[in-house]
Amino acid sequence: MLKIYNTLTKRKETFEPLNPPEVRMYMCGPTVYDYFHIGNARSFVMADIVRRYLEYSGYKVKFVMNLTDVDDKIIKKSNEEKLKFEEVSKKYITAFFEDIEKLKIKKADIYPKATEHIEDIIAMIEKLEEKGFAYNVDGNVFYDVRKFNQYGKLSGKNIEELESGARVDVDEDKKDPLDFALWKKAKEGEPYWESKWGKCRPGWHIECSVMSCKHLGEYFDIHAGGNDLIFPHHENEIAQSVAATDKPFVKYWLHFGFLNIDNEKMSKSLGNFFTAREVLKKYSAEAIRLFFSQAYYRGPLNFSDELLEGAERGAAKLKNLAEKIIREIELNRTEGEMPSIDIKAYEEKFKAAMDDDFNTSQAAAVIFDFVKEVNRLIAENENIKAEFYKNVKEFLDKTAVGVLGIMDFESAKTVADESLTGDLINLLIDIRLKAKKDKNYALADEIRDKLKELGILLQDSKDGTTYKIEK
Repeated sequence: MLKIYNTLTKRKETFEPLNPPEVRMYMCGPTVYDYFHIGNARSFVMADIVRRYLEYSGYKVKFVMNLTDVDDKIIKKSNEEKLKFEEVSKKYITAFFEDIEKLKIKKADIYPKATEHIEDIIAMIEKLEEKGFAYNVDGNVFYDVRKFNQYGKLSGKNIEELESGARVDVDEDKKDPLDFALWKKAKEGEPYWESKWGKCRPGWHIECSVMSCKHLGEYFDIHAGGNDLIFPHHENEIAQSVAATDKPFVKYWLHFGFLNIDNEKMSKSLGNFFTAREVLKKYSAEAIRLFFSQAYYRGPLNFSDELLEGAERGAAKLKNLAEKIIREIELNRTEGEMPSIDIKAYEEKFKAAMDDDFNTSQAAAVIFDFVKEVNRLIAENENIKAEFYKNVKEFLDKTAVGVLGIMDFESAKTVADESLTGDLINLLIDIRLKAKKDKNYALADEIRDKLKELGILLQDSKDGTTYKIEK
């Protein structure tokens, strides 16, 4: 039975979705003003693994990840690059999709954009104003924090703590320094939308409240994001959504730990970060995902080349086995040895690990124990039946590929196919060489010409014949 640590209740709880087998899950996506860094990638990958495991467990997951495409940072970037804010967001949305594809992250069912929900945002703000939770000061609409008596229940902060120096905006227009912006009066040159309060643009927190409720309903199962979003972002989302709808908003809150460099949080503001695309040039997606999987998702994780190189070596072991499995399945040997391996026991161990609040480090250990036993059996037995390899592949497909994403049979098949292609070409080269020795030049020329038609050019020299494949 799956247990999840719920940030809201500060304890592990048995996972009971609101409307099984459906699970509605929202993940805070990127603010698209730059390439996302490898610390962001940790949250995106771990949310992907959570979603994949829920699907593995038989749930039908509706997964929504927002794209914040209008924000102070985007406006700042547009001024720096002398581009329209829409051009900046479009550029980095494209980059975001390129990078998550390389990281083997499954696409969300819906990627709502803030700019596509302006009418919905205005409607929620109007509702909050009508209920007395929001007030307008010269076109700036603020949320009145003291009107919401549950404020702080997610982060565990109380009003007195916040007053004594928490992360709050200083603004003379506010009734209280704790209040936050729902609707911002646009400055000259900034993007804006017409409203009854004037030419304005939305605040960041209201965007997520509106987009999550719009696509998942006013009370849904899981809301996920990085630890840094607990306060104020997620705290403010709860305040807005609960006040507007009179419903609890979210049942389970999941938060992912920081990726640190030298025990300090990786962030763009500190300048101690690497973009995901930079890291992907050096390490495989499988190695990066394995690196993330080897730590508890809620805790901090130190980023280092040494640790990633270790993960790359682990990923290489999986890759080598995947290539062996593909080759043996293609041989389709029906006679021979059938080594005994208790795959069901490994499945139960894997499930037990993941059911314990997504314990990916233990789940990965189960997979490597399985791989170790498979490699031992291969070494100890000759002429193993294809059925053995098919059974092994089925388990790894469901777990190492389907849930953790640390293995790739598709690329292994490509390698195996390329290897077979090379073997066949070399066989034809040998036949051609024999034909030439037998003075059967017609056959030798026919082999050369037919290969050329297939885009394979033979190159004869005094050292022998080589080939080149034209793409």
